[in-house]
Amino acid sequence: MTVIGLIRHGLTDWNTERRIQGQTDVPLNELGRKQAELLSLRMKDEHWDYIYASDLGRARETAACIGNVKQMEVNTDQRLREMFCGEIEGTTLEERVAKWGEDWSQLDLGVETHQQIAARGMSFIQEVIERHPNQKVLIVSHGALLSLTLMDLIPHEDIEEHLHNTSVTTIRHTENRWECLQYNCIAHLDGFE
Repeated sequence: MTVIGLIRHGLTDWNTERRIQGQTDVPLNELGRKQAELLSLRMKDEHWDYIYASDLGRARETAACIGNVKQMEVNTDQRLREMFCGEIEGTTLEERVAKWGEDWSQLDLGVETHQQIAARGMSFIQEVIERHPNQKVLIVSHGALLSLTLMDLIPHEDIEEHLHNTSVTTIRHTENRWECLQYNCIAHLDGFE
């Protein structure tokens, strides 16, 4: 049985501004660093064997906070990057509508498909369960990658709620089946935001 903790990175200025980040390497802001610190305190007394993260700075920095507290190395993998958003990266909804019109989402603007991003996530998860059987693995990544991967892993669960920054979703793999132990948990932020 392999247990995987899926974590969305801390807050960035672009999150606050509702700008599409995609694979643009936007750093955590001050609030995001505080969220990551609170997350790491939550993880301090939990047992985890490995930490993996997207190679984008906001995920790496969130993972590094946990790694520092737990004295664990963080390994990065490009497959854990956020969805590539092509021409819309860095834009707000208002900017997209002004530039491409109300039907901007129907245009080919170089955005990675949901199937492509889920395939990246599934490829990494499959490698984790093969490499780390019966271990506990943390993965720090991004909202779209995590959500789309979870839709493939646990389609029988209600996971419609948008993943919060530094949320923890824990899944367990047993006998070719995935089970969700907790979804989108931000208990470590209680009373903070």
